[in-house]
Amino acid sequence: MLVALGLGMVAVFMFLIMTKRATPVVALILVPTAFGLFAGAGLGISDMILDGIKDLAPTAAMLFFAIIFFGIMIDVGLFDPIVRAVVRLVRNDPARLVVGTAVLAAVVSLDGDGSTTFIIVTSALLPLYMKLGVSPVVLTVVAGLANGTMNILPWGGPTARAASALKIDAADVFVPMIPALVAGMLVVLAFSYHLGVMERRRVGRLEIRESVLVGHAVSGSSTPPTGGSAAVEAGGPSDGGSAFSGVLDPNRPTLRPRLLWVNAGLTVALLAVLGADIVSIPVLFMVASGLALVINFPHVKDQQEAITRHSSSIVSVVAMVLAAAVLTGVFTGTGMVDALAHWLTGAIPDWMGPHLAIVTGLLSIPMTFLMSNDAFYFGVLPVLSETASKYGIDPAEMARASITGQPVHMQSPLVPAILLLVALAAVPLADHHKKVLWRAVVVSVTMLVVGVVVGVIPF
Repeated sequence: MLVALGLGMVAVFMFLIMTKRATPVVALILVPTAFGLFAGAGLGISDMILDGIKDLAPTAAMLFFAIIFFGIMIDVGLFDPIVRAVVRLVRNDPARLVVGTAVLAAVVSLDGDGSTTFIIVTSALLPLYMKLGVSPVVLTVVAGLANGTMNILPWGGPTARAASALKIDAADVFVPMIPALVAGMLVVLAFSYHLGVMERRRVGRLEIRESVLVGHAVSGSSTPPTGGSAAVEAGGPSDGGSAFSGVLDPNRPTLRPRLLWVNAGLTVALLAVLGADIVSIPVLFMVASGLALVINFPHVKDQQEAITRHSSSIVSVVAMVLAAAVLTGVFTGTGMVDALAHWLTGAIPDWMGPHLAIVTGLLSIPMTFLMSNDAFYFGVLPVLSETASKYGIDPAEMARASITGQPVHMQSPLVPAILLLVALAAVPLADHHKKVLWRAVVVSVTMLVVGVVVGVIPF
């Protein structure tokens, strides 16, 4: 019963957001509540949801103040030189821009934190997407794929969890998978180039259409020029919808050119402390945001305005994180996660025993999308590894197979970082999923296949 309810809950949730019959916040709250009550949680569902909120509260706080901090850095012009440099490099070519997005996301992902990666990539490149008329959905797809692929780094989380759960060294898991990581990134770059070429053609068609319409208008035609709306209809960004709209305005009153190096030093210090992992991330962003406000906007009124400018992004992303707590709380509290884990492990037939590493890699694709990394690596993987040991499969080999599903995992609505990405880019989660999920599956399967070919995952 719990297995059926768990699968049904996820299916209904995904159906509602993919068909845009409900916003992610509404679906994340009402669907798990209904299924939890049907599962017999009763009034105990309140405690389950509160447990979920407690688990995600630090993440919500981190995202809240991270948006404020990087929003201020964007307002004061810290990233303007980067944007101008990228403009010169891409030469107004959408294909170069999209491939550059993948490269930048991969490089920044070396810090192991998805939220930081998405904030930096979005703040630096979204203005350029708006300037060139490239759809912001392409940005979220490419950044999500690159970060998900790089997420198997030992300090990224999944690899460390798999190693801890199976009591092995993280290096034994990651190092042999480097060829698979390289192959995965090559596929991501190929997808990026293809998406960029398609955007180049689309933007070119829009420019031709606009020039024709303007020509009609000049010659006295009654047809009004509609280039802007055409861009939106074709999938391009709406200038007013993004969290960072208007960033490239060289005359905006929030610019602080005299404080450029002060703000750069503050940002570098924040990222250095973040990488050193010596201070709690929410606390780090709280302190950094306070310093950024005081340094750049010494007057109280200006500080309030600085926070208000980014309030829509803050509300949307924090609301989704707290709403996701309802789903995770009910999923765990009702026992649906445990039931799914035991059902899946019990459903594996005996003839698949010698191939459990491959099975684990394939299972990691949907399971890490439907549940947290903690639930999968500490709940499901040990059971699968114990069974696999009877067939001579080493725990390290099982761990390597288990991390190949991370490109798909990073697109899950249960991952706060992806909620932040789509919120900052003003992209509906459903639109992101429609373009990214099948591509993420291809990347995951590629990594699994390459792992088998090079002999680090047994067939």
